[in-house]
Amino acid sequence: MKVTAKLDNLRMSPRKVRLVANLVKGMNAKKAQAQLRFMSKKTAEPLYKLLSSAIGNAKHNFSLDENNLFISKLTVEAGLSLKRWLPRAMGRATPILKRTSKINLILDEKVPTKISDIKKKKSTGKEELREKSIVEKEEKILAVPEQAESKTKPSVPAKPYGASTQSKKRFFSRQTFGNMKKVFRRKSI
Repeated sequence: MKVTAKLDNLRMSPRKVRLVANLVKGMNAKKAQAQLRFMSKKTAEPLYKLLSSAIGNAKHNFSLDENNLFISKLTVEAGLSLKRWLPRAMGRATPILKRTSKINLILDEKVPTKISDIKKKKSTGKEELREKSIVEKEEKILAVPEQAESKTKPSVPAKPYGASTQSKKRFFSRQTFGNMKKVFRRKSI
């Protein structure tokens, strides 16, 4: 069973976060946690907290064993950029982009647990109802992809990183700077 955790608008550039994220991709969850805990990079701390949250979600919500989990997918994407300006000589200004990151973490099991194993666990009251709802949800999830595959079109291969139209757009168009040049240019004598 897959367990997800997300972190949006982390005030660190995605390029720096990817350095740490690529080290722990595919690792066992406990080993990755130990690796992140003692890493000297500043981005290791938010990733450690996100991984701990995902492990907590797996244990609490789905009653999964944390020793059986590994990081199946860890993506770092660009979030919103804060636009700031830096004053320069002769009344000019230079744009500064303060970048943010979006992190998506998906944990999966090495050895999948069966739905019947979850049913066998004895519990009382609310916990029993919660487990029943989890089992029902799992059965629905397992049934839906088979139907969806037959009805939908064949999947399109994913674009390589940086090939989206969003990455090609410029945040500050050349016209803006052209107008500024006209306003601040020197007058002829």
